[in-house]
Amino acid sequence: MKPNTLLQSVTWLVCLLLITLSATIVHAAEPVGGASSEEAARRENLEFRAAICAHHLASGLWVVGREYHRTPEDVLAQDIEPYSYFGWADDFEYEVDDENRIVTVTAPGAPSRSARYTGDQGSSILPRRASDVFFQPVSVPRNLPDASSTAWPMGDQGATDPVPGVDTEAVAAALDWAMEQDDQNTRAFVVAYRGKIIGERYAPGWTKDTPQISWSQGKSITATLIAILIQQGLLELDQPAPISEWQGADDPRKEIRIRDLLQMSSGLDFTNLGFRGPETLISDNEHMRVYFDSINVFDHVVNQPLNVPPGTRNSYLNSDPLSLGRIIHDTVEANGEDYLTFPQRALFDRIGIRSAVLETDAWGNFILSGYDYLSARDWVRFGLLYLNDGVWQGERILPEGWSEFVATPAPADASKNYGGMFWLNLPPRMDQVPQDTYWAAGFMGQVTMVIPSRDLVVVRMGPSPGDVSVYPYLNETIGRVLEALPKE
Repeated sequence: MKPNTLLQSVTWLVCLLLITLSATIVHAAEPVGGASSEEAARRENLEFRAAICAHHLASGLWVVGREYHRTPEDVLAQDIEPYSYFGWADDFEYEVDDENRIVTVTAPGAPSRSARYTGDQGSSILPRRASDVFFQPVSVPRNLPDASSTAWPMGDQGATDPVPGVDTEAVAAALDWAMEQDDQNTRAFVVAYRGKIIGERYAPGWTKDTPQISWSQGKSITATLIAILIQQGLLELDQPAPISEWQGADDPRKEIRIRDLLQMSSGLDFTNLGFRGPETLISDNEHMRVYFDSINVFDHVVNQPLNVPPGTRNSYLNSDPLSLGRIIHDTVEANGEDYLTFPQRALFDRIGIRSAVLETDAWGNFILSGYDYLSARDWVRFGLLYLNDGVWQGERILPEGWSEFVATPAPADASKNYGGMFWLNLPPRMDQVPQDTYWAAGFMGQVTMVIPSRDLVVVRMGPSPGDVSVYPYLNETIGRVLEALPKE
């Protein structure tokens, strides 16, 4: 390396460290300016509400809307205002900086919060008064041919070719019924049978290529990336989790296995207050805080203490998939590969997925417990990979038997409803759907269902209101679709 280049690199790293330290200090050191504890809590809540709304505005404009014209008013009206979870209020104000791709939201009486769109890493919430992220964003190449001239499932050509024995009119009627249920706010519904799409519907303004926020379906992507590293021989399912912070001689966390993390059974102490409404946007909500605060999400999760012995309690906590995310990060970088391009290169390129945007925190860590965007057709491709036990057009991508593993109940889950970062229909949550069904599931009704016994993949996307369960609706729709298929 030339001397000037070395000096520039060192200078850049020092500046980055100072910016990061400064932002962290600012964020931690001036919460309320001497206000009472009640006033401090109120301001914190308003600030977090502003932060998540800034994120949703930025991503709605430049991730979802990157190829489709969406205005801030569109995003507010469609993605934020109707849903109390995000805490938008009439007296909130926003500013869009198109040149720098930054959205700033201000709640009266609280500090403004901003989110910046960085390109292929999506939008990141910034610490208070920071104007940029603390990592170098990178372009993520899609090393795939044009979808329109490439055969399905690597492309779109022939995706809807007829499948013998299917009552196409009955499938169409079932999907028409699904889209008519206004209380569900479905934006995409796609059904693939024997590898072909036999029906799909999209709400006005949404298409087969529109990346939509998929929320906790990203946990199933996390499991898949772990599976790829296992297939490559870089990890083992039953090895202790290789997280440096857990390796102290007397640290009970060193007993946590990768298997335990995949089965939401780590035993980590991690509070989950859910998204019940704006009142849950508080720092005590450790599980959800990764979505509305500007924190290093990997540091946040791996520095939590153990609450119960690993493998003895099944609890749905973001600590587990994000700890797996840290393992992915460290394993990929130790193998000399680029972390930010790894998911596209190792998974998405291999199964024809072009739309994926996996968002990071301001430090460049994937928040792959919930901030992930894929199109409905790309989720179908993901489901087909699992339907075929991890084999894609003759190439084994996931370890043999991986689909069976993720679809097997976690031993610590007495309800038998959770496997390995996938949900299960055991005992049946949906009585018209086969019990061997398993699915990736995300907040507000994002679902990719795999039904091995019927050679079926079903994808449903759109922000279903939380007071209306999506599962009776899915049960009825899928039940109608199954009636239109050949009896097996």
